[in-house]
Amino acid sequence: MGRSPSDLIVFIGKRLLQLVPVIFGVIVLTFFFTHLNVGNICNAWYPHAGEGTIKNCEASINQPILNQFATYLVNLVEGNWGQSQSGVLVYPYIASAVPATIELVLAALFLMVVVGIPLGVIAAQYSGRWGDHLVRIFYLSGWATPTYLGAVVAAVFLGPYLGLPTHGEYSTPTPPFPQVTHMSVLDAIIAGNLPYTVDAISHLILPATVLAFINMGIATRMTRASMLEVLPLDYVRSARMKGLTEFWVMYKHALRNALITTTTVLGVTAGGLLSGTVVVEEVFDWPGIGQYAYTAIGGGGSVPNYDGAIAVVIIFAIGVVVANLIADILYGVLDPRVEWR
Repeated sequence: MGRSPSDLIVFIGKRLLQLVPVIFGVIVLTFFFTHLNVGNICNAWYPHAGEGTIKNCEASINQPILNQFATYLVNLVEGNWGQSQSGVLVYPYIASAVPATIELVLAALFLMVVVGIPLGVIAAQYSGRWGDHLVRIFYLSGWATPTYLGAVVAAVFLGPYLGLPTHGEYSTPTPPFPQVTHMSVLDAIIAGNLPYTVDAISHLILPATVLAFINMGIATRMTRASMLEVLPLDYVRSARMKGLTEFWVMYKHALRNALITTTTVLGVTAGGLLSGTVVVEEVFDWPGIGQYAYTAIGGGGSVPNYDGAIAVVIIFAIGVVVANLIADILYGVLDPRVEWR
């Protein structure tokens, strides 16, 4: 039987429903972990509150645990996520930080695709020969490089050498246009400001390159493995027998099917890239959720921000789950052997 658009909608709907218990489980764990590990939970949650707020909090934590959890869920839904030690509300800050991290992750994924996939094709084409060995050395170098080391080397040496900025999203603290999406490049494009668009892209290059280089081996190795599986197949040999050029055979016929596995793996990888943003954003002063996470857990000698740390855990968990959902959907869309049911 064929696959209809309605079947795809049902397929995506089922995958979305499967996210609910996972996200709910993360929320439950963060709630009970906080209650078990924080000494004076009211002082931790309301570091700048007055005596009345503290007393109300202490009265609420004396209620049954299920009542407390219900209040916790209501606060999450309403956006009442608490405040940092400096008095900054958590939810508005995270709402502006998450898009910046998404922008960084998408830029890193773009580099992994345009560089990692062709390298995987080259490695498969020259399997066991010099081209394969050079590509392997390249992506193993990325895997072997600690995130902090790659970020520091790029910021201290590579940035000044290439004349690329290593600090923030723009060269000026505040751009002369509204931050609609909180994605620097996209906001500059929406504003129609070409100089700031170029400036935003230049600020994005180094952190995205570091994040992509460290994870490049995933795209390259999966592409290589998938290509080696399809190259011996009959349709590839038939394409060669027709007299097609090697480039056309590799990129038009073989890569098209090999990309099914690679694309879905990259979808899963997007969730893993979130953890790498913590160090990269701190080194490059990128105002995303990774930098906020570093500060929330007490990075740089600051006081831990329990509300912020809880929010970061939930956001990271949702990011990983959504990335896996996208990978699952992509696999179902790209592979005609998967039934949408």
